[in-house]
Amino acid sequence: MIRPADASLKTILTRTKMIAVVGVSMNEIRPSFYVARYLKLKGFRVIPVNPGHAGETLLGETVRATLADCPPDVDMVDIFRRSEHVPPIVDAALASFPNLKTIWMQIGVSHQDAAEKARAQGVDVIENLCPKMEYQRLFGELRMGGINTGIISSRL
Repeated sequence: MIRPADASLKTILTRTKMIAVVGVSMNEIRPSFYVARYLKLKGFRVIPVNPGHAGETLLGETVRATLADCPPDVDMVDIFRRSEHVPPIVDAALASFPNLKTIWMQIGVSHQDAAEKARAQGVDVIENLCPKMEYQRLFGELRMGGINTGIISSRL
């Protein structure tokens, strides 16, 4: 697994319009929730996917049970599931979305065979990274200690 070049990540985040977030939580303190919320705040349409909450509303969208229940114009799938669950998610994404451009696996998530299958169909695959963190880093939104990354000096 090789980290993609920043230019590639920036291209992916710039071209993406609709993201299906698989494994999103309704719990506001879970990473999947706040990543989905952040992406929505940045202008992406976020489609929550979690069979345990299908039919409920999250971030202004109906939670879907499966990828097959999502709008067909999803162009990125963000996976918040353990690595062993990735292959059927990738298969469903490839079958459900004719304009799929990116499979994004969250931090700690990777699956070589599933990634190769998606790449063989022309889909970009990102593994073991978070789109929220990459967006913040690439578009200058990172903060250090609650202070913007500008230099602060003081004299004692």
